[in-house]
Amino acid sequence: MSTSPPTSSIVQGDTFRAKAHTERRSIDKSPSDDRISAAESPASGRLDLAEMEGKIGFRGLFENIFVLGITCFATLGGFLFGYDQGVVGNVLAIQSFGAAFPEIYTDANLKGWFVSTLLLGAWLGSLINGPICDRIGRRRNIMVNVIIFLLGSSLQTGATAPSYLFGGRAVSGLAVGALTHVVPMYLAEISSANVRGSLVALQQLSITIGILISYWIAYGTSHIGGTRCAPGVPYTGPLLNGQPTFDPYNDVPAGGCTGQSQASWRIPVGLQLVPAICLGIGMIFMPYSPRWLMEQGRETEALATLSRLRRRPEDARSVQLEFLEIKAEVRYAAEARGAKEGQHGRVGRALANYMALVSSWPKFKRLAVGCLVMFYQQFMGCNAIIYYAPTIFGQLGLDPTTTSLLATGVYGIVNTLSTLPAVVLLDSTGRRPLLMSGAIGCFAALVVVGSLVAAFSDDWPNHMTAGRAAIAFVFIYDVNFSYSYAPIGWVLPSEIFPLELRSTGISITTSCTWMSNFVIGLVSPTMLAQIPNGGTYFFFAAFSLCAFFTTLFFIPETRGKTLEEMDSAFGDNSTDVERERMEAICRELGLPAKALASV
Repeated sequence: MSTSPPTSSIVQGDTFRAKAHTERRSIDKSPSDDRISAAESPASGRLDLAEMEGKIGFRGLFENIFVLGITCFATLGGFLFGYDQGVVGNVLAIQSFGAAFPEIYTDANLKGWFVSTLLLGAWLGSLINGPICDRIGRRRNIMVNVIIFLLGSSLQTGATAPSYLFGGRAVSGLAVGALTHVVPMYLAEISSANVRGSLVALQQLSITIGILISYWIAYGTSHIGGTRCAPGVPYTGPLLNGQPTFDPYNDVPAGGCTGQSQASWRIPVGLQLVPAICLGIGMIFMPYSPRWLMEQGRETEALATLSRLRRRPEDARSVQLEFLEIKAEVRYAAEARGAKEGQHGRVGRALANYMALVSSWPKFKRLAVGCLVMFYQQFMGCNAIIYYAPTIFGQLGLDPTTTSLLATGVYGIVNTLSTLPAVVLLDSTGRRPLLMSGAIGCFAALVVVGSLVAAFSDDWPNHMTAGRAAIAFVFIYDVNFSYSYAPIGWVLPSEIFPLELRSTGISITTSCTWMSNFVIGLVSPTMLAQIPNGGTYFFFAAFSLCAFFTTLFFIPETRGKTLEEMDSAFGDNSTDVERERMEAICRELGLPAKALASV
């Protein structure tokens, strides 16, 4: 069979080379940029766009207020996920909710399904969103998923039967999963190289702020009409810390709650509609991703959008160079896609990407590292505490109707503040030290909590000091998790996969975290209710210890490494052909061989 390209391909190639030549000449003729250094000269063979674009990291965000504003709008997608994480646990502790849905309030298994329905929907949403996102674009994909989220949240807010609650959470989950897939991708594609890392940290920070705000809103609304469903009716439910608890089957008057209002739980559930509407409206005015525009063949619009994002004219040298970088990356992806389609067809090409991730040990190690970090992020117990914090603090001796909700709000503050060091330390200290110190800190704190629960849980009123110590170590656990596995669980998978397999690899790791989250949300209430002597905390402590040894012996350091160095870190030499192809494209466009290191 002949391997000669068709005539149309030759003509297209000649046209492309002619355009590339024109683009190179336009760069040479464009005005000098005062941030361009000698490092970008062809003789040196290097190009440092991050240096050209300004300050590195978090400080660089404030040099471009336009991109910072887009970031604030887009990270509302993460805020919605965090808000739901925090609000659901508080709602489950509100007595008026128990009066409306006694079966969910009293059944640990059903309570787990109530939490996990959204997580299962998010798992599905993250898996199916990739082709949709490529088809309609990142910006429109966010707006579509906002509409889906509004529908799901409205069903939950106005629910009069469990079926509406579960249906609403499933619909919202589809949107939340899709948003966690598309928002980081959109931010990465509109940002410049000097601020990408900080944008990832801002996404995680937005999640923790959502958790924090939901905690305090739920605490405040829990007092609407009082904290008890029926103040004149004594509790007849199971004993907790020596005191009877609320029983929604026997402690509710015939006409419903006479004290605490239904608004105490409907308001915090309904308020998540507000940031969703802001996100949807804000995205109307946001630009398309320049990379997506380039993939659609809209090169003129891509250049204009890139110029708008960088706040520089289209003929500015840095804008032209970045434009050619994007063009080279898109061309490389298109050539790889065309080659695979010729060999396997469209379906075969998709399957080939998955098979490539397990075709050799270095590539499988990348996949294993990404999935394990996401797995430990959930099985170290953080989301179990977030979802069921009022229940946990109630079990540790606090009043389940008031004080436990207050402690949950404080937990949200600690969670948010403890995420901030990651913004500073992630690129200076490295991934491995933070992961190992965080895992050991979580292990120690959980062992202490489990030991105190095992020794004193039968009589907390007479061991108040032990109860306070257990609560303090829950906060210490949160500090250690929030600066380590919480942000790094999202950072590592985004940087370890080779370019051609990055989308497929990230989709697998994202689905791993959602499935792990689903399992933890489902089984945690049963574990907390039925495993005696602090066994739940020892369970999570064991996985924290496993996370430490996994990091110590298996996870390489990725701080500051280029794509080529990442191959070396994983012992992967199988991408030499792909790298040569990329270098050829760079040369054809007049770019240095390392031009795409920051893309």
